[in-house]
Amino acid sequence: MTEQREYTDDYPDKTLYIPGPTEVREEVIDAMAQPMFGHRMDRMTDLYTTIVEDTKDFLGTDKEVIVLTASGTEFWEASTLNLVDEHILCTTCGAFGERHANVAERVGKTVDRLAYEWGQAVKPGDVRRRLEQSDADYDVVTCVMNESSTGVRNPIEEIGDVVADYPDTYFVVDAVSALGGDYVDIDAHGIDVIFASTQKAFAMPPGLAVCVVSDDAYERELDADSASWYGGFQRCLDYYDRKGQTHSTPAIPVMLAYREQMKHMLEEGHTSRAHRHREMAEYTREWARDHFDLFPESGYESLTVSCIENTQDIDVAATIDAVSEREDMVFSNGYGDLGEETFRIGHMGEHTVESIEALTDAIEDVADL
Repeated sequence: MTEQREYTDDYPDKTLYIPGPTEVREEVIDAMAQPMFGHRMDRMTDLYTTIVEDTKDFLGTDKEVIVLTASGTEFWEASTLNLVDEHILCTTCGAFGERHANVAERVGKTVDRLAYEWGQAVKPGDVRRRLEQSDADYDVVTCVMNESSTGVRNPIEEIGDVVADYPDTYFVVDAVSALGGDYVDIDAHGIDVIFASTQKAFAMPPGLAVCVVSDDAYERELDADSASWYGGFQRCLDYYDRKGQTHSTPAIPVMLAYREQMKHMLEEGHTSRAHRHREMAEYTREWARDHFDLFPESGYESLTVSCIENTQDIDVAATIDAVSEREDMVFSNGYGDLGEETFRIGHMGEHTVESIEALTDAIEDVADL
């Protein structure tokens, strides 16, 4: 059994450069420390309708938005239960695409995989060939926009254009570690469901999942024999239409933080925010190529998480510990079996090129590069 360890309230502050959670503005954290109010009060309606409509404005979408107290993981499960009768095609090129497939299997769906080696990207032409040649009538195709285990940014726009040619097949995108930092035109590319978590590129505290839902996906659930209860599109969106609130008690303090952070995101704008993330990614890639190499396939590198191949055989775990101890900065080892073969730098949310440069300088000093 796990031994209980006491939380001491005595920990040094660390600047986070991991694939999430990421740094949160002080005023966003302060926004959570307001007197509590009821989730059926008019004040809650004001709060929830504000964050939902602000999210639509920021993302530039006319589709419906759900902000639910949950991890983004909820919408792996909910979208599968809401949209899949039997067959689902999961594109996998890393840990999170594979986990999406595992969730679908766990809830009893027939899962086919279009699988790639870790570090490779999903190719739209391969998706088209699978849809053309398969005997299965796929209800859903899934793809991870930003595979944070490998630093791959999949071409979801082109994949969505392919899936749009199959009107009975829905396209579900896991954008947990990208949305809010990497630009995507949701309405232009046949994306039926796309979801994210607030603790990543939105730069908010953990606790909320954001999901954008097309009218077709909503109607599909209406026609289904069964669907998710907590993450049901109908249940969430109908309650919003009637009451302007969530169907179950939400994490009100985190929603207050959401409102505060969305002010900053709207002021910066979707395209400008993506441009800043691209600048951070390009700086990190250049640094990685100077000292190591990049793990993802060329041309498919993430804007929010760089996965760096450890070509110098540094002791990744020891370097992470030393940078944390000396500089109070935290970056990440590789995911799973890539633990010492790679390391990852999260450059998302409110970071800048200057703050990323502070981390890479610290890594150089500790690893003697």
